Amino acid sequence: MAQQQWRIEVDRSTCLGSGMCTGLAPDHFTLVDGRSSPITEVVPPDDLLIDAAESCPIEAILVRSAESGEILAPEQ
Repeated sequence: MAQQQWRIEVDRSTCLGSGMCTGLAPDHFTLVDGRSSPITEVVPPDDLLIDAAESCPIEAILVRSAESGEILAPEQ
């Protein structure tokens, strides 16, 4: 059975570039032109992604199940 994967989405048009995500999950986010960008869009589950999405001051980060599309973070 294949391991579950998560998809990281960043709304770069609303991102403020606070760097919270890069501080919390540096293996998953980088700042490009002052805005957050996922290093890899589809990744194995990692609780740091949930923390980063929940900590984003304007909720510009979505973490979804790659299979179902269900939003895992931030809490809606």
